Amino acid sequence: MTGHPSWQREVLPVAEIVVDVSVRDLTREDLRWCSWAGSELHLRQVAREVERARTEAVDYLAVCPPSDLPVGIVGIDYEANPGAGTLWQLAVHPVLQSCGIGTLLIHAAEQRILGRGLRRAELSVEESNPRARALYERLGYVGYERRPEAWDVAGPDGTVERYETLCTVMRKPLA
Repeated sequence: MTGHPSWQREVLPVAEIVVDVSVRDLTREDLRWCSWAGSELHLRQVAREVERARTEAVDYLAVCPPSDLPVGIVGIDYEANPGAGTLWQLAVHPVLQSCGIGTLLIHAAEQRILGRGLRRAELSVEESNPRARALYERLGYVGYERRPEAWDVAGPDGTVERYETLCTVMRKPLA
């Protein structure tokens, strides 16, 4: 130290760090590394959906850095809306949000949907989540309906409660 007070310390320039990532199917074994994506109750639901993927009713994708540990996940349901792949449960590790991982996941999901011969993607976004909606709109999704949705969540004391919200349903034609 040169004798400067701590509030006068030099600020170092920001460095850009580039990390290769891959997109692959999420496995049940991955879930132990996904506590950032939701509660234990939520991860049990994800585990059921990963098992359901064996029937080809859904796909569940993970974005992974070289460690091969998931840092982003998304489900695609092929039965929820006839003629469409429905994206749901999109989550990105909080420290990596706004780094392009959500965009990568959505593009990968759209490719899976196209690979099934479908030409439309759909999703629901909570109206209380304008940041997510802005991402979907930037990627070409357009809202066409508002609907109430609900699911179980674990309360602070571990009791299961019903969470109710209003969502905008969005769609995008795929080419």
